[in-house]
Amino acid sequence: MDGHKVHFEVYVRKTPGAGWTLDTATESRATAIETANRLMAEGRVAAVKVTKETYDEEAREYRAVVIMKQGSADGAAKSKPQADPQPLCVTPQDLYTGHARERIGRLLEAWLERNYATPFELLHRPDLVESLEASGTELQHALQKIAIPEAHARGMSVHEMIRAFHTLIERAVDKLMSDAKKGVLPNFKKESFAKAADRLANDPERAYLLGAGVAGALADAKCWGEKLTKLLDLADEWPENGKGRALALGTIQQPLAEILEAKPGINEILGRGADLGENLAALTRLAAYDTVDKLAKREPAVAKCMPELSGLAIRLAVWLANETFLDTRAAIGRRILRELMGNRRLRPNDAAGEIDILRALGMTLTASAGNLLPLDQVQAAFTARSKMLTTGDFVEAYLGHDMSSKEEVEALIWLTENVIGPANKRKAGGWLKAVVTSLRFEKDIMAADESPAAKLATLAQLQRAVGRCGLVAEDFQPLQEKLGEIGGEIDNRAKVTQGVARANAPAIHRLTVLLKLAMGESGPLGPASVRAKSEALRLVKSDETRAELAAAPEQVQQVRDLIQQAGLAA
Repeated sequence: MDGHKVHFEVYVRKTPGAGWTLDTATESRATAIETANRLMAEGRVAAVKVTKETYDEEAREYRAVVIMKQGSADGAAKSKPQADPQPLCVTPQDLYTGHARERIGRLLEAWLERNYATPFELLHRPDLVESLEASGTELQHALQKIAIPEAHARGMSVHEMIRAFHTLIERAVDKLMSDAKKGVLPNFKKESFAKAADRLANDPERAYLLGAGVAGALADAKCWGEKLTKLLDLADEWPENGKGRALALGTIQQPLAEILEAKPGINEILGRGADLGENLAALTRLAAYDTVDKLAKREPAVAKCMPELSGLAIRLAVWLANETFLDTRAAIGRRILRELMGNRRLRPNDAAGEIDILRALGMTLTASAGNLLPLDQVQAAFTARSKMLTTGDFVEAYLGHDMSSKEEVEALIWLTENVIGPANKRKAGGWLKAVVTSLRFEKDIMAADESPAAKLATLAQLQRAVGRCGLVAEDFQPLQEKLGEIGGEIDNRAKVTQGVARANAPAIHRLTVLLKLAMGESGPLGPASVRAKSEALRLVKSDETRAELAAAPEQVQQVRDLIQQAGLAA
């Protein structure tokens, strides 16, 4: 079936009992379902549903079938009044708002991509309007997509709503065509961008008129990269102070934001990464270039994951640091958040690499919070992404089939350390507990081809790592106790503590080794550390030790510090 005759719509109910309103229309089933899941996960809506809209040629209207539904039941609508629908565009000027341009972009996404155009250009370029009208059913299909949900929300017939939209579109087109014929639209081949902005700075229609000039300047660009270059060339014309500077830069950033928020545009500018993680890393570096650059110099993990940018992208990044381009940075930030909240893997074929890239993104987005995205939104996105990392499928792929039980524990500690959110921490801790308390892990540690002292050191290292990975006390303490019990069994079998206490070595050396065991440095806290404390206390009180300390006063302070850390100080 022709792709233009089938699309998917996402409807939301903002509060229980409210009416359904259209949030998104797309030709991608996966995108529609992903959007619906994200809206519910964010808690922004009370209910959501996805419908498949199929165009009926005979009836000349769309037939809807619900393919997914989540949230509050329909029955709640009987007891609560419907929420007021969003204000409808009633004048041509309403079509130029950010919200209207975003909706136009979704409804005409495929046509705009084929014509290398943005909603901003469509609204300001007579040639694009003529091309759309000549395309046949493109505009009619877009009107059907928007008219049906709007009619339902407002209690009107679909035909009435379509007529209202047709009238609005005709008024907007007539005005644009009339202004073009009168020659009132700026032409930067006859007048510089700077002069036009200064001239229009106080005009009531300055945004519309200068926007037409900017859109006209992009008309002969053959690709997204050329459009970006032309926009940056226009921005470079401006001195630090100028009468129309705010108007000029504010106008430029509208098509710029739309190019960067569109997948084809950003892919052409940054290059198509090997996977989603690389694409998001490039976006983050673009939007927060200085912050990422500084962080990469201090954090090797960030430097490893952040790709280099092209000369054009770096040129854009410099402009994005300007406060005038705040909306453009926000557009990039919104795209990053949408992808993080989605279900696509960052590294589909590399689970360990997925944790690494997520950690790097978390560090950079947190460091740039405020300038790029609000911190609470960043945390919400990473909490949602962390949930994916604790699923059985991901953990199975992450651990693989070739790891030893010790390697599995180390890998799961790293996973637990890098997820956020109490529920996600607890679930990751559950996977860790399953391995630490397994008979296989205990047997593997006992049978490892290492000395007993090396085994105790390994358990001590794991015990400390478990305490640092962010679990609450009731989750990590049982794991530490289990590691301590295994260490106690190793010490009991190999008589490590007794062997140190009775070794043919200087008393100070034996005491130092025992104190490090007692304090959990070279062995896990537990039965082994308790025995080490007992032996160390006996050795501290011996005449032999006191004599050696008297003969080596430079070691007294070191031994005293170890005694305090081991909890043996009087």
